[in-house]
Amino acid sequence: MTEIQEKVIPYLLDTDIDLIGLAQTGTGKTAAFGIPLIQKAILSDSNFASIILCPTRELCKQIAADIEDYSKYCPIKVVAVYGGEDIKRQITKIQKGYDIIVGTPGRVMDLIKRKKIIPKNFDTAVLDEADEMLNMGFRDDIEKILSKLSHHRQTLLFSATMPKEILKITNEFMNDPMMFEVAKRNEGAKNIEHICYYVSNKDKFNTLKRICDFNPNIYGIVFCRTRRECNEISDKLMNSGYNADTLNGDLSQNQRDLVMKKFRNKTVQILVATDVAARGIDVDDITHIINYSLPDDNEIYVHRSGRTARAGKKGISIVIASNRQKKKINSIERMISKDFLTDDVPCNEMIIEKQIVHMAESVILTEKNDQIDKFLTDILKKFKKIKKDDIINKFITLEFNKLLSYYNKNKDVKSEKSNNNVHDDRNMSRFHINIGKKNGLEPQYLLGIINEKLKLRNVRVGRIDIMSNFSFFDIDGNYKEDVLLKLNNTKWKKHKLKTEVAQEKKHSSKNKRRDHIKSSKKRKPRRRKR
Repeated sequence: MTEIQEKVIPYLLDTDIDLIGLAQTGTGKTAAFGIPLIQKAILSDSNFASIILCPTRELCKQIAADIEDYSKYCPIKVVAVYGGEDIKRQITKIQKGYDIIVGTPGRVMDLIKRKKIIPKNFDTAVLDEADEMLNMGFRDDIEKILSKLSHHRQTLLFSATMPKEILKITNEFMNDPMMFEVAKRNEGAKNIEHICYYVSNKDKFNTLKRICDFNPNIYGIVFCRTRRECNEISDKLMNSGYNADTLNGDLSQNQRDLVMKKFRNKTVQILVATDVAARGIDVDDITHIINYSLPDDNEIYVHRSGRTARAGKKGISIVIASNRQKKKINSIERMISKDFLTDDVPCNEMIIEKQIVHMAESVILTEKNDQIDKFLTDILKKFKKIKKDDIINKFITLEFNKLLSYYNKNKDVKSEKSNNNVHDDRNMSRFHINIGKKNGLEPQYLLGIINEKLKLRNVRVGRIDIMSNFSFFDIDGNYKEDVLLKLNNTKWKKHKLKTEVAQEKKHSSKNKRRDHIKSSKKRKPRRRKR
């Protein structure tokens, strides 16, 4: 069981006291309240019935399907009611009897007005994703529904966050509830890695494409601020050959269902969506959340990132931002109690390497098609005089040349230098590291090593000099001990790293390098170019 399930299930089986469950999206809340509801319905001598309110049609259908799975061997009737489907069909299902009704507030309120749902028949009411329902404007419907329910009911409220509006509901409609909080409020999931790429606005789309290229197995959601931006980005991705589709408020319910079906089946690899359209999406195995545009509310970022790293898996939440949004990123870091890894946009060489390896893995995993047998005799004759290693080499080279041709036409995206990185050289420490050009080292790779090994936020890195067999780099002097501790005796591309404080020597006409013996003279601080 997940943490919320371990705490809530035993409690609900033993008591009828109201409950508040605070847990992030994807932590197993449906089973936490669903299993006790099934158990109580089976054991109850009276006509025990429950109603579950949730924000969207997709989540409503998902909860109903999950409860049906949990009650596979139990005589439990579950009815889902939501907008966008013929209400007469739903009324027919209700009239056949039910133990649990799962519905969106608007449709439930409509059925109450038609007297097809009798509010006082429910012994338990569940508000799932309560904060989302309030964000979507369902507050009036929720309050009307709760006010019509039996005063002796048990009320269960589950939410990722606890804004003031929810506190008002708990004070008015709940009776001394027990609270279970499985994580700090607004805390980002522990298994999510948060990455930020600082680029200029004109490079945002190219950065998005490079992120997708660098992660060939990506299965993710790209969040945009507006419908217009959502349509524009999804069209550009599809026109560029990416396996993408869009989800926004312009779609009809049938179109939305079709897009979601393709995304769930992984026919669509990248879903471009607005926050409103994506509410209630409950899909497992999402690897990446990409914030093409940051939301105004930091809590929405928490909701976005919470769609990955479910059920103990790892996930990545990426932000494509400009330097002007640095303060916004810092405020999110404080909110989720985690630091963003600020990284350089993947360069051509790094992407090509990833794509080649992915292609090789795909070949290994491809199942043989027997229909090719009739061609094999002639094909094998062509390869008869070529060694196995040479065939593999030529096959990979063929793919490599295609990638090289494509990326040679596309320049690397340069990351914006943060204003916080403008510094005086007197505050920097110079280090020597035992890898250089002959080892394949480039400045962006050295930055990657520093970011990966130090795992610290906003470390100022200054001048980098890549020599043949070794290199030098400047870094904020406050992190001198961290560099010596964490960049020593580790490996990069099978090379054991050895890092030490560089000593500078005086200039001479024969040797212009300044990086060996520490000068006794004080150097004037160099003004760093912007």
